[in-house]
Amino acid sequence: MTIQTAKLSDPAVRAFVTAVNAHDRQGFMRLLAPGATMSDDGSDRDLAEWVEAEIFATHGRLEVDNESRGGRALVARHRNDTWGEMRTRWFFTVAEDGRICRFETGQA
Repeated sequence: MTIQTAKLSDPAVRAFVTAVNAHDRQGFMRLLAPGATMSDDGSDRDLAEWVEAEIFATHGRLEVDNESRGGRALVARHRNDTWGEMRTRWFFTVAEDGRICRFETGQA
């Protein structure tokens, strides 16, 4: 069962999913703390390159099935034009100012 984006518990994660699904690149980038990092399947990646390839250039979309850790851990179906749909896990680290300083994703 999908959790409506507006009902996600953590405000930063809710804004992240909203920006992804709206293909709002500027809004997405404003959510990230300076120097934010990310990993995919356990390997650190260049955040700007990954976001472009996996979200914005390929019409990425997230449908959240489950959340835990106060809303900072998700299991979601990530869909894009390159890979189709995959069941993925997402973990977020949010700085004191409410911006995301790291996210980790990979197949669930």
